Amino acid sequence: MTQLVHTRAELAEARAALKGTVGVVMTMGALHAGHEELLRAARERADHVLVTIFVNPLQFGPNEDFDRYPRTLDTDLEVCRRAGADLVFAPSVVDMYPDGQPQVRLDPGPLGAELEGASRPGFFHGVLTVVLKLLQLTRPDLTFFGEKDYQQLTLVRRMTRDLDVPVEVVGVPTVREPDGLALSSRNRYLSEPERAAALSLSAALRAGARAADDGQDAGAVLTAAHAAFGAGTPGAQLDYLVLTDPELEPGPVSGPARLVIAAWVGSTRLIDNAAVHLAPRP
Repeated sequence: MTQLVHTRAELAEARAALKGTVGVVMTMGALHAGHEELLRAARERADHVLVTIFVNPLQFGPNEDFDRYPRTLDTDLEVCRRAGADLVFAPSVVDMYPDGQPQVRLDPGPLGAELEGASRPGFFHGVLTVVLKLLQLTRPDLTFFGEKDYQQLTLVRRMTRDLDVPVEVVGVPTVREPDGLALSSRNRYLSEPERAAALSLSAALRAGARAADDGQDAGAVLTAAHAAFGAGTPGAQLDYLVLTDPELEPGPVSGPARLVIAAWVGSTRLIDNAAVHLAPRP
């Protein structure tokens, strides 16, 4: 039985009844198979699963898609029930920000101004502020984030370490369509031609990973990824394609690395990433 609550008081009462370990999955709704994988991971690790559904206005810029972001609570609740979630917290904006937009927001540090932060100024201030608020309200033992939003996952991990937040942050591998496209709530905005163009992102990642597997160096990995993106279906405009270390710091010469990409497909902005391993220099 999945219980739905909307207010802080309802949440506090329902949360107090959950004995044992609690895993929280934070979402903005419009749940898909990627979210279901997060819920499955939480179900495996925790005695109880708590889901938050909140479209956070703080992480949308003035020209972004807050108003058209899909709100599908009834369908989302069915997904949560099938996955065995115990509790769903779906607050209003007023419940989350009773005094209006918060004057104090979490500073994500230098990484928050890079990659997604460079393209979406203030985005990670809004993300980390709401994540910290939800961690305070739900008091979980574990929280689960998808690796598709890799910079978000990295910053949440860093925030919990730096601020001594007593929660384990668990990363869950990206879920993909059979053709390789990473699942995202924004995929529903894509027309059929745009859907085909969006495959350029995963094609670039696969090409870079193949180059790394073949023992090529960082420069060759990036060259292969750029070539694959450029050879894809017209209609995707690259924002960035970079190779970093696993913490999104400047790329390593060898060892574990992360290939990270973002592009506009029509009016929809998509992101993706993949782990690669660079061979040692001869």
